[in-house]
Amino acid sequence: MREQNIFIHPTAIVDAPAVIGAGTKIWHFSHVMKDACIGEGCTLGQNVFVGSRVLIGNHVKIQNNVSIYEGVELEDDVFCGPSCVFTNDTYFRAGISLDHNFERTLVRRGASLGANATIICGLTVGMYAMAAAGAVVTRDVADYALVMGVPARRCGWVSRHGRRLEKPNKDGIMLCPVSRWRYREVEPGLMRCLDWSEDSPLPETSPSEPLDYMHVQ
Repeated sequence: MREQNIFIHPTAIVDAPAVIGAGTKIWHFSHVMKDACIGEGCTLGQNVFVGSRVLIGNHVKIQNNVSIYEGVELEDDVFCGPSCVFTNDTYFRAGISLDHNFERTLVRRGASLGANATIICGLTVGMYAMAAAGAVVTRDVADYALVMGVPARRCGWVSRHGRRLEKPNKDGIMLCPVSRWRYREVEPGLMRCLDWSEDSPLPETSPSEPLDYMHVQ
């Protein structure tokens, strides 16, 4: 692990055989259980718990006091804010063993979960979606959707740069206030970026003007 530039704080516990990718940092009092798989370049803050068979992609940032239980999968570039909560069982009882009934929860690439957000099990949080601090997410979240409240409801759209999109013009185009990239609902509830491939990482330097790399019409 050390040869791959992995940092594990002396107070952290990583149970074998967990898989930890190169360049990942695991900080104070965190616990990664056996058979968990964590990708490259991730950061796990203080007091993070990662359950058995949890899958975490590359470049994921998990802030302090987050517990990620078996059944949860985080794709690349996901952000988990401080003390956000995952569940994995709808029918929970202390006196009954229901390990085989853990429900799958998927957080897609680039999504962000705010501080103290709660993600109920068995749903999918879409690509580049954002759940506000304290939101209780009880249903699937669309790509690029901004959800907030208890229970969480969509109240707008966010760009890949994490900013709320401006109101649509007469052609239905919404702009990111930072990058000026264009977004549009290509069908009801399906938001897409018109200036950058959904599968391509962001450039290291964000553009100040609209880019002409591609135009998905």
